Amino acid sequence: MVRPIRPSHGAVVTATSLSLALLATGCDYLSGTGGTSAGRDGAGCEPFAEWADVEGGTVDIYASIRDEEGERMQRAWQDFAECTGINIRYEGSGEFEAQVQVKVDGGNAPDIAFFPQPGLLSRFVESGDALPLPDSVAKRAQEGYPEDWLQYVEHDGKLYGTPLGANVKSFVWYSPGFFEKNGYEIPQTWDDLITLSDTMADDGVKPWCAGIESGEATGWPVTDWLENVMLREHGPEVYDQWIDHEIPFDDPKVTQALDRVGDILRNPDYVNGGHGGVKSIATTSSQVGGLPILDEKCGMYLMGSFYAAQWPEGTEIAEDGDVFAFNLPTIDEEIGTPVLGGGEFAAAFSDRPEVVAVQEYLATADYANNRAQEGAWFSAHKDLDLDALDNPNDRFAADLLRDPDTVFRWDGGDYMPAAVGSGTFWRAMTNWINGSDTEDVLSYVEQSWPKS
Repeated sequence: MVRPIRPSHGAVVTATSLSLALLATGCDYLSGTGGTSAGRDGAGCEPFAEWADVEGGTVDIYASIRDEEGERMQRAWQDFAECTGINIRYEGSGEFEAQVQVKVDGGNAPDIAFFPQPGLLSRFVESGDALPLPDSVAKRAQEGYPEDWLQYVEHDGKLYGTPLGANVKSFVWYSPGFFEKNGYEIPQTWDDLITLSDTMADDGVKPWCAGIESGEATGWPVTDWLENVMLREHGPEVYDQWIDHEIPFDDPKVTQALDRVGDILRNPDYVNGGHGGVKSIATTSSQVGGLPILDEKCGMYLMGSFYAAQWPEGTEIAEDGDVFAFNLPTIDEEIGTPVLGGGEFAAAFSDRPEVVAVQEYLATADYANNRAQEGAWFSAHKDLDLDALDNPNDRFAADLLRDPDTVFRWDGGDYMPAAVGSGTFWRAMTNWINGSDTEDVLSYVEQSWPKS
């Protein structure tokens, strides 16, 4: 299921499906050739010369990305489509996770689908419907993206997807002006974070605001809290064991991590600034959860980089602006500050030459840079032009992802089996916010894990 403000591709403002078609109708600079192979020597088509032998064709792409974001994405590949003569037909749906299964089962699979959840893609790998990347595509993916990303779409030594957009889910949003006015400093450790929270509380300000209401997906923001703390408290190896179910979901390490989250989210002295008490968290929309920062009613809000789209028009997002973000600090110095995040992977259900060509192009830095220039987007591609990013928040996030010292891990809920990651996990965290016992809710999720 696409989460209303935390789909891995960014913010979604409507739940209705939108089908958009981008038709390769030809480039003016191709002297009226319509982008066919006979006229691909036009001045604007040099970047696509390696696909000159592709004989056009139609490629259907299906994803959850829609509205303005979907239009920007299509503009990013428009020149490629026109110059190669490939007709790229795109459909974006708010019910992608359910409908992609229906399409595949009905013999109407798209040529390419963009999966925000590696766990969902795994289902189609196991069924034999999703195809491994052709060598030419796999080579581009391996050259362009770190192994920390590719590991989530590798099965039996083969890659089944190429990364597309990205987001960082370890961000703590704050007001630089409010911090400066009160002498608050960006915390470097978890102890610093708690000290800062206590100081704000003593100053009469709730240090944290929170909101986890998200329709059927209510509860997902708490999963981000838990995943971030699991990474920082126990390290990426234990985190991997947890999301792979090599240790129980309710392992004592997980109990310890969730109790640490509770020191903040279930502390009436800390939350819920601008909204109410602890139980107001479950009824506060994740979209509006952080907005009281602008009114100095709360000091901080843990939410992904995509939250940049939720600030009111005219809000300056910068280190010296109205709002900015810092990476959730370290708990254990030896572990440091791993980055939690997400994005999408492009996977194919067919292997016609034109489909392979589109897969190849989507894995290039040229596509990444074109999409970045359209705004409100970044990726983990090693050759992404950071100057193409339109705001400092995206630049900060992209810098984190491409830093060779950064340890990146995918959102655990999106990686786990869908029945858990987008089902019992969300419900358990909602119940926990409303007062249920830590061990009880973790045991509930453990018992729901699909039997192998």
